[in-house]
Parts: sequence; C-alpha cells; structure tokens
Amino acid sequence: MRLRNTFQVPTSIDTAWMVLTDIPRLAPCMPGARLDEPSGDREFTGAVKVKVGPIGVEYRGTARVLERDDVGRRMVVEGRARDVRGQGDATAVITLTAREESGTTMAEVVTDLDISGRIAQFGRGALEQVSGRLVEEFAGRLRAEVTGGAAPPPAADAVSLRTLLPG
Repeated sequence: MRLRNTFQVPTSIDTAWMVLTDIPRLAPCMPGARLDEPSGDREFTGAVKVKVGPIGVEYRGTARVLERDDVGRRMVVEGRARDVRGQGDATAVITLTAREESGTTMAEVVTDLDISGRIAQFGRGALEQVSGRLVEEFAGRLRAEVTGGAAPPPAADAVSLRTLLPG
C-alpha cells in the first residue's frame, strides 16, 4: 500500500535538508522509535513500537539509504523489520522530497508499505490514520529540533490508534 504525508518545517531548505538527512538526529523525533548504533553512514538498526487497537507490536530491523540527492532534495530509504514475537514483518520504501516555499520547507513522505501479521488485519484505512498521526507528532518534534524550541516530549512506548478510533 502507498501512504502519502506532507508536513512543513519552519526553516530554510538548506537547514531542513541537513536535519532531514541526518538519521541519528531524526530518529528521536519519531514516536515509539529507537535507533541503535549505526552500521555505517547509510545503514542503521533499530526498533519501533506501534499499537493499533488492542494489538501492540514491536518491529526490529534495518534501514538503508538507497539514494540521496542533495541538489534535488530527494532521499530514498528502504526499511525491513520483523515483529519481535515472530508474528509478522514489514518492508517499506520511503521517498522523502523537500522544496522551499516562502522561506519554509515543505516535505513530502511517500511510503510504499508491505506489512503482514496481526496488525495487517486493520487494513489500509486504519494504517493511513496511524501514519498520519505519526507524521503529525514527528513533524512537531522535528520543528522543535530545527528551531531550537522546547524539547520534544519523550518518545512514547508505543503509538496508539486507540485515541484515533471512536468509542
């Protein structure tokens, strides 16, 4: 499935791009994520916890920068992860593009996601909601990181769809 999200970074394209491509600096901005030691400047290992309704999963895996175009402001990252309980896996190709717009930076993230296991039963709609919520929280933390504002709140143990679903 393809997920598309956009967000604004309140700084110049040069400053935003520097942060957006610095994965160790960027990872703490993602709710539920933790990054282990890098395996080089283009490969990283880590984990992310996600909770959709009553189902919580922790994925452990790797992310690898496949392409990085600093002139065109485009980066492609491939992620592969497995549920730590062995109940599914996820692969994603994430394409990040950025452009300057009136002194700020507009970023677009397109994720081609393939997910299996119990969490996949929630389908595209629920996963789009979780994705949207993650990007909103991520963008808020990223804005604080870039502008030197208030420190972002500590990453939650898991991001939950429970707050997004009625009832």
